Amino acid sequence: MSELIEVLTKDGSYSLRSVFFQENFHSLLGALGETKLKFTSTSNLQRFKGKSLNVLDICFGLGYNSASLLDELIKQKSYLNLYALEIDKKPLEYSLSNKSFLKLWAPKVKSIFESLYRKDYFEDQFFTCRILWGDAREKINIIPSSIKFDLIYLDGFSPQKCPQVWTIEFLSKVVEKLNSQGYLITYSSSAAVRKTLRNLGLEIFTIKPYFNEKTFWSQGTVAISRLYKNKLEPNFNLEKLSVMEEEHLLTKASIPYRDQDLNSSKEDIIKKRLNEQLSSNLLSTKKWRKKWGMTKSSLKS
Repeated sequence: MSELIEVLTKDGSYSLRSVFFQENFHSLLGALGETKLKFTSTSNLQRFKGKSLNVLDICFGLGYNSASLLDELIKQKSYLNLYALEIDKKPLEYSLSNKSFLKLWAPKVKSIFESLYRKDYFEDQFFTCRILWGDAREKINIIPSSIKFDLIYLDGFSPQKCPQVWTIEFLSKVVEKLNSQGYLITYSSSAAVRKTLRNLGLEIFTIKPYFNEKTFWSQGTVAISRLYKNKLEPNFNLEKLSVMEEEHLLTKASIPYRDQDLNSSKEDIIKKRLNEQLSSNLLSTKKWRKKWGMTKSSLKS
């Protein structure tokens, strides 16, 4: 799982490609840009200025999302309780050895990451940070049930590459951890993921792309409690799902990933979903693409 290839993205920031998953950690357009646009900016961190917040970072990876979060919270003197879930130490080891990555953030971020790598823990007067190494499906159970998160970042490999962290069963555990005014943020615009989050009682928003074209229609998804939707603070990165996106949730692509006992293999999860899709009467994703002038390569379903 740890065989990784260094990738230089177009904004000059470094990322990695997993040989095991056959997928990059970030968009080739820019690792840093993706983190800022999809996660940090969308989080509305200003609302926590001088206050405390709880954050769960699922699939920590190289640490871009947590590093960017920490960097902003240092500037605004906020207090943070962070839990991170990650199965592989190699990406963090890479980040700590990459000077270009470390230069992106305040020096304190490096100290925090070094402590997480060595001791799985960091604490000072502002921040308490923990990283739980192992299968996220198991490690999420270690987090005390009393802790509810203001922000949950879900940044695993895409559903078809790593369905284990996108199933109904795992996402239901994630949603249980979200507080009543919390944001669950992911880069994924998968119909299966969005439909599952909606069925779990959340209101769904799309993260607007920074340029408008048919093959690049969303930067990801933000999910919040339906009870909080009318109190959502203005966020120019978000908007309601378009008609096209809503119709995506009525296709076979919206059929969820299932992992009843939270221990199934990738192959079993994908096979079960494929069988369910084949027997479904829902509109084919191919017809949806054709209607909206989409190409198969533009979608993550």
